[in-house]
Amino acid sequence: MSRCGAVSHRSVVIAAFAAAVAAGAACTRPSRVPAALTDEEFRNALTAGSEAAGEFVHAENLISNETHFPDMVRLLGSVGGVYLGVGPEQNFSYIAGVRPEMAFIVDIRQANRDLHLLYKALFEISDDRVEFVGHLFSRELARGLPPSVSAEDLFAALDAAEPSPARCESTVTLVGDRLRDVHRLELTPADYESVASQLRTFCSRGPGIRYQTGDLIGPSYRELMTATDLLHRPRSYLADEEAFAFVKDMQARNLIVPLVGDFAGSGALAAAASFAREHGAPIRVFYGSNVEVYLSREQTVRFCRNLALLPIDSRSWFVGNKGMRTFRSKLDACPAE
Repeated sequence: MSRCGAVSHRSVVIAAFAAAVAAGAACTRPSRVPAALTDEEFRNALTAGSEAAGEFVHAENLISNETHFPDMVRLLGSVGGVYLGVGPEQNFSYIAGVRPEMAFIVDIRQANRDLHLLYKALFEISDDRVEFVGHLFSRELARGLPPSVSAEDLFAALDAAEPSPARCESTVTLVGDRLRDVHRLELTPADYESVASQLRTFCSRGPGIRYQTGDLIGPSYRELMTATDLLHRPRSYLADEEAFAFVKDMQARNLIVPLVGDFAGSGALAAAASFAREHGAPIRVFYGSNVEVYLSREQTVRFCRNLALLPIDSRSWFVGNKGMRTFRSKLDACPAE
């Protein structure tokens, strides 16, 4: 049963968010999701859809630590609609497989919003995967790598290349110019420093950078990008040029919108729900990672209220850090208020 007719606006913030993108909605597709957002609409969406930032003190979290995503991507398939996710780069792998019309990435940490703006700029200034990873890790790769290069061979080439601090600083400048002068984002000096600092971390640690919290050490970036599903097929956004190009195209059209928001808050998820409903597009994939582990019972109840706002249909899925289930079954499992 579809829930596309659920209750509408909850706050002035949500109304402002919807108005921010309304001008981009003139398209002929049945879902009415805009083919692109203008830079002004993108800027307004970032502001109107976000809440006050919170803290996540458990890990630096520049990269994910979940290696099961290839099979989740395989099982989900290309379902379209709107994608909602949390966290860093694993979202791109889900987006490349799910092929949504639009995506929102909601995270309580402002640093994660800054990280996704860094990625946005890197996608836009890179023609292909080779140039992208060269920018991300400040390595000059040998010329002649073909577009069909496998992820394994791409990262082997990265491992063989020496890091270049000069290239890193050049990329810091390119990224800042892209966000400031092209997109004219209204970021604070602290935001720009956050973007630059995160890029420098990737530059210094290279493709061996890992998720780490306490004694728990996760997989490296290379291991995540070369991970395969049970059929031995790589599924990351860097697995092949087609996957990379899909995400790059969405970034160029401003259709991946990172928001600062709390899963148990009253702004970001409600804003995404309002946008999807008003544009006739169901949330087809909600990737929640392991966020619920950190929610109290009261916060979980509020999170479930937010989930109930989302327009869904029979092809909507909820994906956690250990597996996936239908969205309807997720709602049915929510605690009673």
